[in-house]
Amino acid sequence: MTDKRRSLTVATYNIHRSMGSDRRIDDGRILDVILDLDADLVALQEVETPLKPGPEYVPLMQRLRHQGYRPLLGPTLTSELSSYGNVLLSRLPVKIHRQRNLSYPEREPRGLIEAVMDMSGADPAGAAAPSELCCLATHLGLSVAERRCQLARISERLGQLARRPSGMRPTILLGDFNEWRRHPRRLSAIDAWLQPAPMRRSFPGVFPLFPLDRIWFGGGLTLDALEVIRSPLTRVASDHLPLRASFLL
Repeated sequence: MTDKRRSLTVATYNIHRSMGSDRRIDDGRILDVILDLDADLVALQEVETPLKPGPEYVPLMQRLRHQGYRPLLGPTLTSELSSYGNVLLSRLPVKIHRQRNLSYPEREPRGLIEAVMDMSGADPAGAAAPSELCCLATHLGLSVAERRCQLARISERLGQLARRPSGMRPTILLGDFNEWRRHPRRLSAIDAWLQPAPMRRSFPGVFPLFPLDRIWFGGGLTLDALEVIRSPLTRVASDHLPLRASFLL
């Protein structure tokens, strides 16, 4: 019997300001990596976006728009010249998106992008899809204390989403969680609401040892495939490797 459930592909990728392992900043390499992922949703971290680009420079976000992605910006630091922080790229229609503050006192500001995507259409095979998908994208802090606090805030929000009268929508949480250990107790706050995808080592890109980049899912989603993308390009484009997952709705 053919499985007619709709598929969804997501990815998370810390682009390190587009600075590669060769210490060269190159938006073109990052663009090529993102397009090769061919994902419906891509969470990016450490994105630096010039606010007043020069006349001969086409910003990465504008180039991604030309390729069919809508960038949902979640800046955590801004200056007169640029903004810096998280971005969620979507090829799906976006119904709602907001930025939630996860900052911890005396630490680098952090945030959480929360977006609701319209999934009411059908795929070419005629498979019905859920009407909405919730995606949350973040980049947590470097200290244990701030991550504990940030994870508690995310867990609180997930609890609110789960207690909707109609229940939790299909939901994905992804990003760079800066958790070097494989099974820290702090992550149980998220595991209470969502199912963790298996951990995959994604950092450092040249020789990955640590599973900093992670994905959780719930609300009726089924994990179909998960992989860290290792190629000559991804090894040099950033200090992280992208993590890509496919789901059945």
